[in-house]
Amino acid sequence: MKFFIDTANLDQIRQAHDLGILDGVTTNPSLMAKEGVTGHDNIMKHYVDICNIVDGDVSAEVIATDFENIIKEAESLAALHKNIVVKVPMITEGVKAIKHLTYKNIKTNCTLVFSAGQAILAAKAGATYVSPFIGRIDDVSYDGVSLIEQIVYIYNLHGFETEVLAASIRHSNHIIKCAEAGADVVTCPLDPILKLLNHPLTDIGLEKFLADYKKGNQG
Repeated sequence: MKFFIDTANLDQIRQAHDLGILDGVTTNPSLMAKEGVTGHDNIMKHYVDICNIVDGDVSAEVIATDFENIIKEAESLAALHKNIVVKVPMITEGVKAIKHLTYKNIKTNCTLVFSAGQAILAAKAGATYVSPFIGRIDDVSYDGVSLIEQIVYIYNLHGFETEVLAASIRHSNHIIKCAEAGADVVTCPLDPILKLLNHPLTDIGLEKFLADYKKGNQG
């Protein structure tokens, strides 16, 4: 399973990269704005800055919702760097655009997916990734991880090559459950990834090892 970090913060991207587990990045205009990156030229430059840190796919989102402008934005984004994957919303015009972009060998990430039916359409259109938002599904009292399981099962059954990218990850257990469910990728902020490192028995064990070492080397 690949680990993507969901942020536009360059320091956090570098930190995840230095940890040695980073496979890619997902971001969007909201995350850009959170980092104070506004204006078309600045956003485009920021995407390139991210691509220069990460040797992996970097999802960059279109703003348009009509076919012609989705294509125009997508081609502009894809031209920025070979690592760019274009995020396209799960809407009628988006599915049409994904099919067109797939034909032109531009990688796509179908975003805002909340059902298996939507995931099937994305795969049929040739999306590189499909992004079910499991945290938002949990928020409305459904089970987001179960959706991951369902999509993985359907894709395996029919031989779809689209990768299942679990998004809207809220905590470390989401990551583990998505791994169990067969997700190809998880994307989340840095904090849930770092919390995978933590366990009280690890801390206790390390403290004891160091204490024993110190005793054995006194004098």
